[in-house]
Amino acid sequence: MTTYLISFPSSAMQVTLDELQEVADAAHAVIQEMKDAGVYVFGGGLNEAVTPVLVGADGSVSDGTYPETAQLDGGFTVIEAASRDEAVRWAAKTAGACRCAQELREFQYDPLV
Repeated sequence: MTTYLISFPSSAMQVTLDELQEVADAAHAVIQEMKDAGVYVFGGGLNEAVTPVLVGADGSVSDGTYPETAQLDGGFTVIEAASRDEAVRWAAKTAGACRCAQELREFQYDPLV
């Protein structure tokens, strides 16, 4: 099994407040379907109200992020799928539920994990 990240930035989800509950219900239904199929690992949305920090190897904490990830926000799901085609199918279901395109990324294989 290969592990995949399905994600989207907050700005991609263009829904009204009136539609938000319907979108949440649809997304939760896809997550339940993933769980029932045994592919769901974990997922959620990044808490955009909490400012990210950088933590050094010595435990020091500094405000901010790497410049490349300053706009990292939104939601994500991690799945384990038998093939990229299967992962694409789950990403498409997520896109339908969330009403926005999803990024699909493959985690590198690590034989020690």
